[in-house]
Amino acid sequence: MKNIGIMGGTFDPIHNGHIAVGKQAYKEYGLDEIWFMPSGRPPHKTDHTVTSAEDRCEMTRLAIKEEPYFRFSDFEARREGNTYTAQTLKLLTENYPDCRFFFIIGADSLYELESWYRPEEVLHMAVILVAGREYPEAKRSLEGQISYLRDKYQGEIFPLHLREMDVASVHLREMAAEGADLSPYLPAAVWEYIQTHDLYGRRKD
Repeated sequence: MKNIGIMGGTFDPIHNGHIAVGKQAYKEYGLDEIWFMPSGRPPHKTDHTVTSAEDRCEMTRLAIKEEPYFRFSDFEARREGNTYTAQTLKLLTENYPDCRFFFIIGADSLYELESWYRPEEVLHMAVILVAGREYPEAKRSLEGQISYLRDKYQGEIFPLHLREMDVASVHLREMAAEGADLSPYLPAAVWEYIQTHDLYGRRKD
């Protein structure tokens, strides 16, 4: 049985925080591989235009190419319509019966997990690994939220112990539009790709 970490997300753009979380999950929980899996059409990202799946997939490939235990997967990106985590995990468990999946998320996603499509199935099909991240709307501590969901759904949920990183893709898109240098926050190849393809172009006054 292989232990596989799933790093899902829009990755618009993928940044150093994503890479650090993947490395910590691999190291802390003894995983065999981390699969970076850009979403296709995320149902919860309707408040802004999402960069094309082709560009997001290519940025992801570039970001992880130096890590031997990172793998790129277009499993979600090539699916039609909205992509839900419960459906993805069901397909993964059917397609890879020799794998145990660890779904890696940020604390914000853990607090919102009960609003997801069929959260009980998500918690049944995968171990959840949670990285600390600021969530102003939190009504309980991260440890309290983990305990609450464990008790309610009988799921396996564990924290990732790494320094919280103050970086988010939405802020990086805004910074890029203002012409800021994103090199401190992104793998070099990703920043070069963004500049070459003008993905988050400078705003016109």
